[in-house]
Amino acid sequence: MPSPGPHHRHDGDGWVACSFGDAEHRHWGLYGAAGLLLARRSPGGVVSDVVLQHRALWSHHGGTWGIPGGALAAGEDAVTGALRESAEEAGIAAGLVRVVGRHVLDHGVWRYTTVVAEVRDGVDLQPAVTDLESLDVRWVSVRKTDRLPLLPAFATALPGLLALLEAPSRPGA
Repeated sequence: MPSPGPHHRHDGDGWVACSFGDAEHRHWGLYGAAGLLLARRSPGGVVSDVVLQHRALWSHHGGTWGIPGGALAAGEDAVTGALRESAEEAGIAAGLVRVVGRHVLDHGVWRYTTVVAEVRDGVDLQPAVTDLESLDVRWVSVRKTDRLPLLPAFATALPGLLALLEAPSRPGA
């Protein structure tokens, strides 16, 4: 395996504070953030695995598992940002995936968009650690995700995200 590359910095890197509900929250991404939930299906057509990233210990919620993602650059749309981040952090080339949906967590001044995608037919995609933000990146059985210490917001969102994969694809999703 190649050694992880450097951090990828851009103008969207930085913390944003918001008041959501009763608590003050800090979020990474001056222009919001996005990540890629990438799935593959069993020969029977059932979603069997998702790509998960074991977050570096120094990162926010370090040591937990989530999806490749991060801050959006100025003017960057969420799909482009999620695909860029997954290429930087997990070696996932945008041309190997098919976007099937998205989910937005909206905190007013800050948004996180989870881009939901599947591996294109006939592609044998093997994600890998490609920068310093990951301890590991790999396919994880959907049935075993509850055995991992998941990033708290991702753990909350995962059932709904998996439901997006089971819904019929919408044109332009």
